[in-house]
Amino acid sequence: MFPLGVLTTALGIRRCAFSSSWLIDAAAKPGRSWIARIPSAALSLLLPDDCRVCGLPLHNASRIPVCPSCLAKPQPLTSDFFCTCCRTPFRNQSPLDEQGRCALCRTGWPGFDAAYSFGSFDNELRELIHIFKYGRVQALAKPLGRYLRQALPAGERFDAVTPMPLHWTRRWSRGFNQSALLAREISRGTGFPVLPAVRRVRRTAAQAGLTRAGRRGNVARAFTVRNPDRIRGKRILLVDDVMTTGATAASCARALKKAGAARVALLTLARADRRDFSVFHLSSDARSAKNA
Repeated sequence: MFPLGVLTTALGIRRCAFSSSWLIDAAAKPGRSWIARIPSAALSLLLPDDCRVCGLPLHNASRIPVCPSCLAKPQPLTSDFFCTCCRTPFRNQSPLDEQGRCALCRTGWPGFDAAYSFGSFDNELRELIHIFKYGRVQALAKPLGRYLRQALPAGERFDAVTPMPLHWTRRWSRGFNQSALLAREISRGTGFPVLPAVRRVRRTAAQAGLTRAGRRGNVARAFTVRNPDRIRGKRILLVDDVMTTGATAASCARALKKAGAARVALLTLARADRRDFSVFHLSSDARSAKNA
């Protein structure tokens, strides 16, 4: 039997905020097949839901099961020191060279020319991304898209917006590509056309839990450009939901650059905060990048 979330996505059924989340979760448990036969859209009309972030009751019907307060809580990432290339925040200037580059960017490893993120991958922003991505609440693309546009410098101009691709098997099981929905929101707000130029040719293991070297090896040669003529000489804005070590984005950016892209900038909703890393860890990571 298909998971209820996949089945309802395939049938085009969209959940709204008035849905019984506990009952839907019960459908996935063994011995609850009679519940699984109830469409989630029908459950939406039976019992009111609570905010998926704070747990308080929702009072207005909405396709987004998050209260307005939690939707407004994510704040932009701030720091006194940022890498001028990948925009990694640091507590002090010691990891940066005279050009303001971190140890990884000094090796040329990232592949992209710049990276922008709205906030840190924690608290409410992390919860919203998980609800969007794993809870399959596609309606969150619109408010999350507004956060993305805040992270994009006003003077930046691009010829195309390219979503980070999913392997077809993962795209099929999830029902959608969250990066494609975010890219569409960026296009609507900026006028830059969406160009799905990159294809994921190799299914990779989940990056979570892997070391940095493991993440780089996991996504090596995982991407190819569909039609190099369409991106040759173009300025490409690569859109994804989260940047952790940057290994996936780096591999994708290298594929775009190899195909002739003039510039590749990465735009993500959130990024992992590396400010707790020591200079030793950064230097070790840079040495690993050189040898990768």
